[in-house]
Amino acid sequence: MAKEGWSRSYLGNQVTAKLFSRQGALVNNFDKTLPEPHNDLAKELLKDPYNFEFLTMKERYDEHDLEDALVQNITRFLLELGQGFSFVGCQMELQMPNGQAFFPDLVFYHIPQHRYVIVELKAVNFIPEFAGKLNFYVTAADELLRGEGDNPSVGLVICKSSDKTIVE
Repeated sequence: MAKEGWSRSYLGNQVTAKLFSRQGALVNNFDKTLPEPHNDLAKELLKDPYNFEFLTMKERYDEHDLEDALVQNITRFLLELGQGFSFVGCQMELQMPNGQAFFPDLVFYHIPQHRYVIVELKAVNFIPEFAGKLNFYVTAADELLRGEGDNPSVGLVICKSSDKTIVE
């Protein structure tokens, strides 16, 4: 992993965490929504499941509690996301031309792939409405944030669990 710039300890942590079996395993619609080679590149950004053992959460928590905990532990969260992620902001305002504003939970930029990654946090099991909201944020990010040379933005819903049949 010298090519990736990983240290020996980081590589050891990734082997222990079984990154090889989690990388790219998350259910997604990138084959339908992104052209080649962007669909395969975007899949490389995803893991299933994400490991948030570094968080100490109370038994009952909501999206705001989860967001606060992840932002307070941003270095660990970035390591869990993987190489190349840069934190852009939380509750970042996306101002529409009509003046209406929307606030995705977390916004990252993946430097090697030159794309924004919009993250929506949910403290409940996945429901289809989450995908619609995330799709809106991804489209808005492409319109408002994406610059010349940037690739299409992608989105990620992080929730308690998902039924793969419902997600697909």
